[in-house]
Amino acid sequence: MALQPGDLIGLIGPKGPELAVLVALHGSKASLCVGWSGRSQQLPLRQLDLIAVSPDSQATAGRIDRAPWQLSEAALLDLDPGPRDLAAAWMLLGDQACTLEDFVGLVASADTPAARAACWLALQQGNQLFFRWRNAEIQPRSLKDLRQLRRERRLARLADQRRDAWFELLRQRLPIEPAALAAPQRDELDLLISIAAGSSDVSLSPELRRGLQQAGCAAEAGSLRHLLVDLGQWEPHGLPSMRRTVWERGFSAELLEEASRLMASADQEAASDPSRCDLTGLRTYSLDDAETEEIDDALSLETLSDGRCRIWVHIADPGRLVAAGSLLDREARQRASSLYLASQVVPMFPFALASGPFSLRQGQRCPAWSTAIELAADGAVASYEIKRSWVRPTYRLTYSDGDDLIELAPPQDADLAQLHLLLQQRRQWRLQQGALQMEQPEGRIRTAGERAELEITEPTAARALVAEAMILNGAVLADHGARHCLALPYRAQPAAELPAEAELLALPPGPVRHAALRRCLARGSSGVRPSPHFSLGLPAYVQATSPIRRYGDLVVQRQLAALASGEEPLGEDALAELLNELDPVLREGIQISREDQRHWQQVWFEQHRTEHWQGLFLRWLRPQDRLGLVHLEALAMDQAMRCPESAAPGDGFTVTVQQVDSLSDLLRLEAR
Repeated sequence: MALQPGDLIGLIGPKGPELAVLVALHGSKASLCVGWSGRSQQLPLRQLDLIAVSPDSQATAGRIDRAPWQLSEAALLDLDPGPRDLAAAWMLLGDQACTLEDFVGLVASADTPAARAACWLALQQGNQLFFRWRNAEIQPRSLKDLRQLRRERRLARLADQRRDAWFELLRQRLPIEPAALAAPQRDELDLLISIAAGSSDVSLSPELRRGLQQAGCAAEAGSLRHLLVDLGQWEPHGLPSMRRTVWERGFSAELLEEASRLMASADQEAASDPSRCDLTGLRTYSLDDAETEEIDDALSLETLSDGRCRIWVHIADPGRLVAAGSLLDREARQRASSLYLASQVVPMFPFALASGPFSLRQGQRCPAWSTAIELAADGAVASYEIKRSWVRPTYRLTYSDGDDLIELAPPQDADLAQLHLLLQQRRQWRLQQGALQMEQPEGRIRTAGERAELEITEPTAARALVAEAMILNGAVLADHGARHCLALPYRAQPAAELPAEAELLALPPGPVRHAALRRCLARGSSGVRPSPHFSLGLPAYVQATSPIRRYGDLVVQRQLAALASGEEPLGEDALAELLNELDPVLREGIQISREDQRHWQQVWFEQHRTEHWQGLFLRWLRPQDRLGLVHLEALAMDQAMRCPESAAPGDGFTVTVQQVDSLSDLLRLEAR
C-alpha cells in the first residue's frame, strides 16, 4: 500500500525503533514528525514501515501523541504483547508468514492503531526471538533457528557476566589468577601487558576502556603498569624491553647439561694444549670489583736477564672448551654479550662455566691467550708476541687491593707498582698521539632487594692500570691483524674537530670540560679492516679482552688461532656477515641495560624525592623547552632537567625532584 501524509509510520532510528507521522512526500523520500518530541526528519521511503493508514486523508498531519493517533507511552506499554503472547502466536502460525493486521488479531483484543504500534515495536526489539520483520511481513523463525538464538543469547549473557566480573576484578585492584579467567579476559589481560610493555599498538575496545575507567586507570603504559602491579601481573621493577628476549628465557636444560659435560672434561687434554706456552711460573695478578666472578683478564711483569721489562696481558680462553658452531657457541652467538643490570649480570655462557673453567682463577692452572709486550722508552710498542698459554694467577685482587700495592710498592711484591709506571708511560704516548683523557667519577645504581643504592666508581690508579693494559693489548692485536691482513672486528672512531684550547681552558676542568669534548666526538663503529680510533689515539684497535662476556672477543681469539695454526680464518665478507648478525643483539642489550639503569635511577630519586643536590650545567639539549644536561656532583652522574634560560656551561644550580614515577618511566628534575 502506498504511503500518504498523515499515516502512522515505524522506522529504525539511531536509538532503535521509533514511531512517526508522515508529513509530506518528496519523490522517493518523506518528511516525518518523529517520536514523542516531534522532531523533523527526512528519510527514504524504503526505510519506513506502514503501521496504520490515517483515518482522515484530509486531516492535517500531526504528531503521534495528537489527533488522530493520540498515542501515549502508557497505552503502548499496556498493549505490549508479552513473551507468552508471542510464544502462543508463534505456535499458531507455524511456518506461515502474516501481515501486521493478522498478527494483531492473534495477540490483541482489538485491532487499533495503538495495538498495531505496540506490536510493531515489540517485533523490532532485540529481546524477542520468535519472529523477524521482513518486507512488511512477520515471519516466524524455525525451531532450529529459535534454539540457536536462545543458545547465542545464553552465551551472550554468560559473556556479559564474565565481563562484569572481570571489570570488578580490575576495579578491586587485587592480585588475580590468570588461569581462572575466561579466554577473552585472558586475551585482554595479555593485551594490557603488551601495551604496558610498549610492544603493542592495538587499540583497546570501548568496553575494555570503560572497565579501565571504572578501575581509575588510563589506557596508557604507565597507568597500566600500576594496575598490573596491583593485579600481581607485573614486576614493579620488570623491564618491558626484556620481555621475550634471549636473556629472559635463561639457559635450557639441554644447554645446562652441555655445560656440565664441558666442566667435567675441563681437565682432559684438548687439541690446543700441546702448543701452549707454560707461563705458570710468572707472578700473575687479576684485578676486578669484589663481586666479579667471571675473570677475563690478568697481568704479569717479567724482568729479562738484561733488565728489560716485559708486560704480559693474559686473556681467558673459553674457546679451548667451546667449539665454534657447538650448542653453547650458538647460544652465546644469539646473546652476543653478557647483560649488565643493576641487580645482576645475565651471562653469555652458563654461569658455572663462566665463573669456573673459563675464568682465570687464583691458584689454578688456566688456559689463556697471552700477549708479551715490550715498550720503548717513550711508551711506544717496541716488540710483542701472542701465544696460547697456561697461567696460574697468583693474586685475586680487588681494585682497592691493587691501589694499596701500587701506592706502597712493597719490595717483596713491587710488580704491580712497576706495571703502573710502565703503563703510565704508555698512556703518555697515547696522549701525544692525540688521545683524550676524560676520566672522572661515575655513579651507577645497584640494587639491594627492592632498594636502590648509589655506587660511585672513582678513577683510581689500579683501574687506570687495568684499563691501559687492555687498551694496549687491543692495539697490539690490531697491529698483528693489520700485519697479517687478518680480518678482525676492528673498532674505529673518525677524527673530530675539538674546541679551541682557549675555549676549553675557559671551562671548569672535569665534567664540564669533558662534556664539551664528548659533544664533538663521532660515534664509534666496527669494521673488518683496521682504521684509526680518534679518542684512543691509536692507528687501529681491537676489543678483545672479555671473551667470556663478549662474543666478538671470542671471535678474535678464533681468528688468531686459525692464523697461528695455518688454518683458514674467516674472510672479510664472512666476518662482516657475522658482525652484522651480532650488531642488533648488541644494540638491544645496550638498550636494555640503559633502560634498567634509568628505571633504578628513578627508584633512587623516589626514595630521595625530598632531597636536593648541587649541579653543574653542562650544555643545552632542547633550549626551546629549557631542557639541559646537568652534572650532579654528589651522584657522579649527568641528568636531563629543566634549567633557567640564562644557564651557561659551568653554572652551578640546586637540583630538586619535581615529579618521579618509576613505573611510568617519569623523572622530572629542575635546576634553580
